[in-house]
Amino acid sequence: MRKHSVKIAGHQTSITLEDEFWTALQSIAEVRGQTINDLVTEIDEGRGEHNLSSALRVFVLKTIQGNAQ
Repeated sequence: MRKHSVKIAGHQTSITLEDEFWTALQSIAEVRGQTINDLVTEIDEGRGEHNLSSALRVFVLKTIQGNAQ
C-alpha cells in the first residue's frame, strides 16, 4: 500500500492504494494523454456514493477487462 497526494478540483487529498493500482492508473493516464490528477478527478466526478479508493480500483479492473475482450 502506498499513499499518494493528488489534487482534485483544486484541493489536495491523499489516497492509499496498492502499488499495482498506482502503476495501472499511471499507465492508463499515459495512454489517454492525461495526468494522474486529471484521471483521478474524472473518476471522482463519476463515483457517486462510492469510496474514492474503491472507485479507482473498480475503474482499473473495468479498464483491464475491457482491454482483454
